[in-house]
Amino acid sequence: MAKPFIKWAGGKTQLLTQFENILPHNLEEAEHFTYIEPFVGGGAMLFHMLQKYTNIGRVIINDINPNLITAYRVIRDTPERLITDLKMLQREFRQNSNEEARKEYFLRIRKSYNEDTHNDVTNTAMFIFLNRTCFNGLYRVNSKGYFNVPFGKYTNPTICDEELLLEDSKILQNVEILCGDYTLIERYVDNNTFIYFDPPYRPLSTTSSFTSYSKENFDDTEQTRLAHFFARLSRYGCKMMLSNSDCCAQNPNDTFFENLYGNFIIDKVHASRFVNAIPSKRGKLTEILVRNY
Repeated sequence: MAKPFIKWAGGKTQLLTQFENILPHNLEEAEHFTYIEPFVGGGAMLFHMLQKYTNIGRVIINDINPNLITAYRVIRDTPERLITDLKMLQREFRQNSNEEARKEYFLRIRKSYNEDTHNDVTNTAMFIFLNRTCFNGLYRVNSKGYFNVPFGKYTNPTICDEELLLEDSKILQNVEILCGDYTLIERYVDNNTFIYFDPPYRPLSTTSSFTSYSKENFDDTEQTRLAHFFARLSRYGCKMMLSNSDCCAQNPNDTFFENLYGNFIIDKVHASRFVNAIPSKRGKLTEILVRNY
């Protein structure tokens, strides 16, 4: 099966079964509907939708992270060249006999990824290599856009999953790939469209503010702008679903999303948090799912 080729904070693989119970009931009967993801991230929902709903007529994905979007395009268009580069990185990494040597190799690749100019295939190979070998599979950048996650101390990670990349390439063939602000997708929306929004989540506390998927900050002002965009698109007659953190569950007085999306239906789904530097903070929590249908 096609599935995400990278680990991404907030990935939705574990929630797909719950999502299926909340998706519009008539999607399977809709004729050649358009499916859009303005914040595609790791793409768990994308790969699920493409394999389950063969009646999708058009697919558009977008993300503001240029390296992520380059990876989607490379996997779609030139997977064999990418596999060649990844096999080389995998071979060189595994040739290092101890952790210190593997860390040194990781840091050398990270420095080159951040500072040097590469073609799209090499850039994507480094992007996937770093994701598979960095701490906890995080993707995080600083204000300059530099990837800054430390070495993950893995002994023998799978850096080149050839079969997976080829499967992903097949299913991405007819996907239109955009890079930029999520509002780019408005021109493609009509009343036969389903949109899934998975933006950077609002932090549950001041110590959990991981929103650095890109150098642009997604603060409360951005969350409000997205809510207004959601409301505007709803007037097109499209169907939409949006995920975010359940701040009210952590603090009953924090009704930020309940106020923003008060005109829509808000469900709660149960998720497990795996990406956290502190093991005690990984575990079950609820997330909200906003929908306009």
